[in-house]
Parts: sequence; structure tokens; C-alpha cells
Amino acid sequence: MIPKVKKAIIPAAGYGTRFLPATKAMPKEMLPIIDKPTIQYIVEEAVEAGIEDIIIITGKSKRAIEDHFDRNIELENDLESKGKLEMLESVQHASNLANIYFIRQKQMKGLGDAIYTARTFIGDEPFAVLLGDDIVVHEEGDLPAIQQLIEEYNQTGSSVIGVQTVPEDQTHRYGVIDPISKDGRLYEVANFVEKPALGTAPSNQAIMGRYVLTPQIFDYLAKKKVGAGGEIQLTDAIQMLNQVQDVYAYDFVGKRYDVGEKLGFIKTTIDFALEREFADDIIQYMEGKLRELNKAN
Repeated sequence: MIPKVKKAIIPAAGYGTRFLPATKAMPKEMLPIIDKPTIQYIVEEAVEAGIEDIIIITGKSKRAIEDHFDRNIELENDLESKGKLEMLESVQHASNLANIYFIRQKQMKGLGDAIYTARTFIGDEPFAVLLGDDIVVHEEGDLPAIQQLIEEYNQTGSSVIGVQTVPEDQTHRYGVIDPISKDGRLYEVANFVEKPALGTAPSNQAIMGRYVLTPQIFDYLAKKKVGAGGEIQLTDAIQMLNQVQDVYAYDFVGKRYDVGEKLGFIKTTIDFALEREFADDIIQYMEGKLRELNKAN
């Protein structure tokens, strides 16, 4: 019988240097998309997929993440006394999402090292990994991205890595798969390559921040192999695992937003704003700005 995926790791220990100086004192993961921090979207995806226990890997100056998912009794009492019940519900929602635990990555040695710090929490179970730089939105009726991978794991009993197609001139920014064959959206993979040099990628199927991994991955993370960027890369450990145990890739359905860089963050904010009650006001404002720009040019 294939063990169920009940646990998830969300790495959130990075410095967020692309957003300095905002992230000097505020965790990048707490930057809001409208009125919700980015990491809450990631946690909600895991919860919707049936994950019961989540461990968030943090670092120094990341205490705000813990506070966000904790109760704030004083604030809740204040909102309740003032009859602000909708706000109260939203505040309580964050602290009631799941069983959330925290552990610190002592040194920034890369994603692989961050995942390795959670090995005791995971134990001998399969687990999900959701990276905080990637928000994935699914259409009504579709499964969340991580649940799609869990469904494939349930069929194969093997690790499954989430991928999507990227332009060839962007492949050097990602881990990329070297596929052997494809069955629907599921790929059998020969090699997983971390950030190949421009023009050398074996495909344009890029790893997109969603993984379901068997616990054997920790055997290879324990080797502490230093890879691209002088860091311990998760992709390198996945490649080693793939030599002894099939690791598949799955082209998941959903719109992926890259909130780990400024332009992607702005695009995400605009798209999410256009789904809210003030969408008409946003459109009117943007049309006005376009007219101003056209007039100026």
C-alpha cells in the first residue's frame, strides 16, 4: 500500500535580496498580494490538497511569519468588540488553516540544505514541497497544483516533480528535465539539470516549485553536494535519486505567478486586484494612465 502524503515543507529562509530594502526587516514571504501575504496563498494550496501538517523553514528576521499564523487574542477581541466580524474571520482563518510548525535553517546553504533540515519532522513518509516564490492559481473544477502531483504519486508510488513549459531563452533560470517519454502530462525523466547554461537545456520543461518526494531523498541531501551557485541544490539530489528510483515529472495545470522578482510580483498584484470588488476602478485608473502616457509620447 502506498503511504499517503500528509506533510509538506515550505522553505522560507532566504534573504529576499531582490526586494531590498523592503525585506531588510520584513520577510519576503510576508509581502502582501493586496491584503494577504504571499506565503498564505502557498499554505492554502497545501491545505486544499489535504495536507495535514506543514513545516515552514525560516531564518533570522522571519519571526513575522510565525506571528501571522499564530493567534492574536488582543486583536481578535478588539475586532469583535467593534463589530468588525468580517475582518475577525479573516484574521482567525490564517491561524486555523493547519498544524503549522517552524524550524530555522542556520546557514543559507541552498534549497537542498533547507529541505534537509526538516528530515526529522518528515521521518519515513512521502512529503510535498511548495516553494514560496510560486503562487499557482487553478480554475474552478481543477485540482490545486500540488494535489495534481499527489494524485500522480498515488498512481506511481514514486517522486513527482512539477514542471511547466518556459521559453527556451529562460531555461537557464530553472531546473530543467531531460525527458525520455511522455504519457499524457506525465514524463519519464532521464536527467534533472539545475540551471543549465543558456542554449544547453535538454528541454524547455522547467521545474516550477512543486514537488512530491519519497523520504529516500534525504539519503542524497545528506551528501551535501555543492552545485550551481555554490549551494546545495535539491535538483542535484533528485537527479541522484532518479538513478536508483524512478522520479517522474508532471506538467501541472494552473497559472503560475513568480512572486520572487519585482515584475512578477507587480503582475500578480494587478491580476489579483482585477478579481476583486474594485476591479472596475483599477481598469478605469489604468486606462487613464495609458491615455496620459500616449498623450505624453
